[in-house]
Amino acid sequence: MCVMEKADGKRRPSPAVVWASLGTAALFEALTVLATQDKAVRAVSPWQDDPYDVAVSLCQFTVPMLALVILLRLPAWRMPGGPDRRQQTERAAGAMTTLIGLTLIFEWSAVISGAHDSLWSTWTMVLIGGLVTASILTLVVAAMLLRCRRPRGSSRRWQHDWLGDVVTVCRRIPALRRWAEPEAAEWVRRRAMTVFITLSLLAAAGITGAQAIGEQWTNPLLIAWMLVVETTSYLAFCLISNAIAGFIARPADTGPRRLTETSVITGSVAILFTTAFRDVLWPGAGPLTSVPALVALTLGAGLITSLVATGIQLARTPPPGPANGSK
Repeated sequence: MCVMEKADGKRRPSPAVVWASLGTAALFEALTVLATQDKAVRAVSPWQDDPYDVAVSLCQFTVPMLALVILLRLPAWRMPGGPDRRQQTERAAGAMTTLIGLTLIFEWSAVISGAHDSLWSTWTMVLIGGLVTASILTLVVAAMLLRCRRPRGSSRRWQHDWLGDVVTVCRRIPALRRWAEPEAAEWVRRRAMTVFITLSLLAAAGITGAQAIGEQWTNPLLIAWMLVVETTSYLAFCLISNAIAGFIARPADTGPRRLTETSVITGSVAILFTTAFRDVLWPGAGPLTSVPALVALTLGAGLITSLVATGIQLARTPPPGPANGSK
């Protein structure tokens, strides 16, 4: 249920549901790090390989990203403009809980299918026990968030965003005050796509570099492929989560921008899906082991899906009306 409180004569959602989502995220992240970073545990994990590992690896980084920004915004819960902040924070918590739920579905699929069951040990039972606990908590939190949801279209009335809160906080810090000007926030809002691309590329470069060093990769094509996959994944994450939670308020939507971003998102999702199920989708007789073939299959699927999405959007766009004064 959504916990409610009285404030200024109005009933408002309390931060209890957000704290519950953060607690669930902390448990999920602890179990995920254990299952992916400890070699002994990973060796007996049912979801150590694709397609399960794609979801686990993505959410291993996106869930703590959302948890961090939610945690940093909680002190602003009752600042002026609180209704906007509360709704945006709850929606960010909903996005985080959705990512956790999707990952848990993949993990349950690995358990039910008996993936690597010949290697299962006591650590596997620990992971499954954690999976059960995380699943129960996620269902409870999801039910609480659903009860807190606002009517459709209420986000169009937002007058505050997370970027504005960052500027407000930075203006209280002498060393950052000179940089925290409203003009700087407006500059970021006008160039939100550039910001998202830059952040996605930086995150992807760090993860790709760590993977290449840890796995001792020497194939430049494989490294470049992973950089592209990671960058497009995080870019889609930025676009979708920003649309849900309003991290950066952007200028009014335009047809070309909507067309571009929808195509980017659909293409990125197609790349992730094809990467996860590459062995099933590969028309060859055995598992896909060739790096050039991997690149062609996954990035080709993303490109084709993006072009199809673009074509569908263009076909659904009504032609411009006659010019004023024409007969």
